[in-house]
Amino acid sequence: MTIIDELGKASAKAQHLPAPITSASRMQSNRHVMYILKDTSARPAGKGAIVGFLKVGYKKLFVLDDREAHNEVEPLCILDFYIHESLQRHGHGRELFQHMLQKERVEPHQLAIDRPSQKLLKFLNKHYNLETTVPQVNNFVIFEGFFAHQHQGHGGPRWPGWDHSTAPESQGGLTAPT
Repeated sequence: MTIIDELGKASAKAQHLPAPITSASRMQSNRHVMYILKDTSARPAGKGAIVGFLKVGYKKLFVLDDREAHNEVEPLCILDFYIHESLQRHGHGRELFQHMLQKERVEPHQLAIDRPSQKLLKFLNKHYNLETTVPQVNNFVIFEGFFAHQHQGHGGPRWPGWDHSTAPESQGGLTAPT
C-alpha cells in the first residue's frame, strides 16, 4: 500500500465514505493532479510528515446555469481534499488550496466540486465567500459566478488557465507548495 492509498483511506474515513475515492492506481490511470502539503520539520529524523492533500482534475460535465439551461463544460474539479484531523484549523487547508489556485490559474468560483462535505462548503464560504450554489442534477456543486468567465472555443466551453491542446495524456503527478 502506498502513501497515496493511505491518504485516500484517511480521506474516505473522515468523509464517512464506504470506500476511498483516491488511490495510487486511480492516480496512474486518470489525468488528475494531487497537491500534497508536507511539514518538513516533523519527525521522524527530519523526513517530515504529510499534512494533507488536494486532488483536482478536468472533467466533462453537463451542468445547469441559473436559467436551468444545460451546458456541456470541462472545468477544473475538486475531487478530494483532506487535511489530517489533528492539523485542521491551522491554515494548512487554505495554504494548500491557495497554492492549487495559483498553479492552475483559476478562481475559486470557476471550480466544480464533486460531492463536497459540509466542512468543505464552510471552508469555501469562509475563505472565498462562496455561498450561493447553482442547483445541479449531478453530484457536483458549482457556485454563483461559475459561468461568468466561460470561454466558447473549438470543442466547447473552456476555462482560463487550462491549455487543452497541451494536456498530458496521463498526468498522475504529485506536487507540493514550494
